[in-house]
Amino acid sequence: MLRMYFTSADIARTRVAPRPDPLWELILAIQMLRRQPGDLLFHTWRDQAKDAMRSADFGARLRPLLALVPRIGYFPDFLTPSDSLYGLAEGLDAIRFTPRPMLRNDIQCLARSRHLAYLPPTAGPLAAGDPTTLVELTDTLQACYDLTVRPHHRGAHSALARDRQLRAEALADNGVDGLFASLHPWVSWSHGELRIPGHCDQEMFLDGRGLLLIPAYFCVGAPITLFDAALPPVLIYPAQHHLDTLPGRENTPRAALTALVGGTRAAILNAIGAHLDPVTTTDLSRHLTISAASASEHTTVLRNAGLITSHREGNRMLHRPTSLGRELLTTAW
Repeated sequence: MLRMYFTSADIARTRVAPRPDPLWELILAIQMLRRQPGDLLFHTWRDQAKDAMRSADFGARLRPLLALVPRIGYFPDFLTPSDSLYGLAEGLDAIRFTPRPMLRNDIQCLARSRHLAYLPPTAGPLAAGDPTTLVELTDTLQACYDLTVRPHHRGAHSALARDRQLRAEALADNGVDGLFASLHPWVSWSHGELRIPGHCDQEMFLDGRGLLLIPAYFCVGAPITLFDAALPPVLIYPAQHHLDTLPGRENTPRAALTALVGGTRAAILNAIGAHLDPVTTTDLSRHLTISAASASEHTTVLRNAGLITSHREGNRMLHRPTSLGRELLTTAW
């Protein structure tokens, strides 16, 4: 069991990540390429990902990644740097500049966790901080992301946006107690202690640093954290999934929503709901290949119906879904 101990300062600094973390998604996707407990929703994704990798002749490049990221259990902390929260490019840059002591320690931890089982030939150069090996690793991670995660970017963003909204409402309504209660049954919380059953035995004292909660599209088991307690505290937990956000179902509004509000308005509401950040009228016009005037007319109807909110920022009109709009997107699939 994982136990996290909070001070009052930690409670005040607990928050939910403002955007997806692409490297956490990628590492969890690499694990998901092999069967996982509770992964029934991802059979279609796994087949699609494997087909894409076969078409790209990616097998030889994948094998070292599979060795670095076992199906379950420990994988090196340096593969998920905190800079990744700002984007994939930033995360890959952070990996390339990982301090050598961290590389050496993480590879040694991996070897111990695998009981000296197979490690890729690159493990030695990685542990030594060889620049060429680090560049090759990040190039491979980028290519793997493009094949396995990027094609489902829209569904993932939609699921994560809805999950973040759910957690934000729980936090606003009942504070940190409500936030952690919304994560039941994955966690239990009482008297400043957060307990995560199903995790390997680990204790973390946050010591005033707070906790960053990161919902993850490809996480299906118990929440996980970093092994090194000196790193910024995070808790990665499974985002709630909906039929419209699963691979193969994330791109087109279903008939029920279309029949209710019309095809174009359904597509606009779906596009707005798929993003964490507000969407501009110009974005909608380009995405749906309709005129800006038409996009503005349809967003007015959706706003008057209470499905979206809009506000002006400079010369841009920004749109977000309301709770009712998100609920409609969820139940109309």
